[in-house]
Amino acid sequence: MIVDLTPEDGASYDPASDPRVADYLAMSDAALRQVADPANGRYIAESSKVVRRAVAAGHAPRSFFLAPKWLEGLSDVLEKFPDVPAYVGEPALLERIAGFHLHRGALAAMDRPEPRSLDDVLAGARRVAIVEDVSDHTNLGAIFRSAAALGIDAVLVTARCADPLYRRSIRVSMGTVFQVPWVRLGDWDDAVAHLRSAGFTLAALEVTDEARPVDDVAAENHERLAIILGTEGAGVSAAAIADSDVQVVIPMAAGVDSLNVAAASAVAFWELRAR
Repeated sequence: MIVDLTPEDGASYDPASDPRVADYLAMSDAALRQVADPANGRYIAESSKVVRRAVAAGHAPRSFFLAPKWLEGLSDVLEKFPDVPAYVGEPALLERIAGFHLHRGALAAMDRPEPRSLDDVLAGARRVAIVEDVSDHTNLGAIFRSAAALGIDAVLVTARCADPLYRRSIRVSMGTVFQVPWVRLGDWDDAVAHLRSAGFTLAALEVTDEARPVDDVAAENHERLAIILGTEGAGVSAAAIADSDVQVVIPMAAGVDSLNVAAASAVAFWELRAR
């Protein structure tokens, strides 16, 4: 259902005040969207590729928001949802509503899927990643993309971690947040106990005096392994290190201390993959 947002000449209608496009207002305010989007049961899929992957994952669109030139390329998706409005306007108008330039042309407001349980995402998993308090959406999206590519069966994010369904996380992940099962953890101690009872070895990716080279740990080929990744600055917390069974380090050359968490995750996921 195509809805043209362009005001008629002389009309007092202001599309930015139209309640029908409220899902797309203030999109450049990351702090606001981190709270408002989960509270309202929505997320924003940005770019035609991501919209397609969201729909392919079975997620339901509330509406579409796009420039006219994207109508033809997304016509097959729009035809699948004839009763879902597609709000259309020139780029300058869309930018005024959303607060940023839509250089990827198309957005969709999607219903968030029902949260998974920890039991659900661990069922059958041999390799999981625990992302502890990573607040940067770009890093989180890159971690998910590596997880999807390198055999991580599920991602567990802590309570203070960024939202995997924030639009930047989704975009950087290339939509892989839709295919890798993930769950937001509650109480840390409960999560650790749950992982242990499920037979997981906890491996903290952190430089400590007891840390072992990643290829040495990989050679042990643990049946079930949970890889803990920490924040950019502080790294894995002292509490998580204390709860880990082993600390793992990626050997560095030329005096480099560490890698960015997203790059480090890719190395660790590959080296510690199930064999």
